[in-house]
Amino acid sequence: MVAKLISGSEIAGQIRAELCQEISELKARGGIVPGLATILVGDDPASHVYVSSKVKTCQSMGIHSERYDLPATTSEAELLALLEKLNSAPHINGILVQIPLPKHIDEAKVILSINPDKDVDGFHPISVGRMLIGTPGFLPCTPHGIQVLLQRSNVNTSGAEVVVVGRSNIVGKPIANILLQKACGANATVTVCHASTRDIASHTRRADILIAAIGKPKFITADMVKDDAVVIDVGTNEIGKTHEGKRILAGDVDFDAVKEKACAITPVPGGVGPMTIIMLMSNTVKSAKMAHGLA
Repeated sequence: MVAKLISGSEIAGQIRAELCQEISELKARGGIVPGLATILVGDDPASHVYVSSKVKTCQSMGIHSERYDLPATTSEAELLALLEKLNSAPHINGILVQIPLPKHIDEAKVILSINPDKDVDGFHPISVGRMLIGTPGFLPCTPHGIQVLLQRSNVNTSGAEVVVVGRSNIVGKPIANILLQKACGANATVTVCHASTRDIASHTRRADILIAAIGKPKFITADMVKDDAVVIDVGTNEIGKTHEGKRILAGDVDFDAVKEKACAITPVPGGVGPMTIIMLMSNTVKSAKMAHGLA
């Protein structure tokens, strides 16, 4: 039996409609308009695509957007000064600094300089601490998007064996901690595998829910997946280009083979990716509500 397709595009669309309704209500209630500032330093092509997509989504949903495209020569002091300005701007509820930054800028210092109440990326140590102990705050967008994908696809995580392949600070570590919480949409038994894990396949074959976030195209093969497992593919790897120059993408999972074995699977593209952007919008709306005592 071929696996059910978990469409991040479809679920993100549902959440988008719900958020647009919330935004309309906020505007009607008191002229409250959620605001997101994006900062891009340098001319990395992929980063430009990501930021443009976020800005476009804001504009289409009625979220105020301010985009700051800074040259690669921007000093750390100049970037920190901009952050200080945005931290105190009442019309800005969320601040996103696109990573990676040029090497002469201390990424950790920049993240620390963002007001935790506007940390809609969920990367500030205060946000991470809140996530770890299970108190309210901003969850990082991709991991939270994965959790919501599972919830809205009626995948029961309580008591499930979850195996995460990858231990990055952006996906692997946070999704493991989110699903470990004693909470609705979590309560799982979580194993994290990484480059030094011996015999990764012996772990992945136990997984009721397998989350691949290792950054290696088609790394997870069918023989590594248990029958009827749920497979979430976070990978977005460029493996070539078409004659027209369009990128050809592959996930971390061998989709064509694994879909014949799993009970449900996310595609690439159209799986986790759309959820990342919509959860950023969700965090921005949440921040606006918090700023006005409505959340």
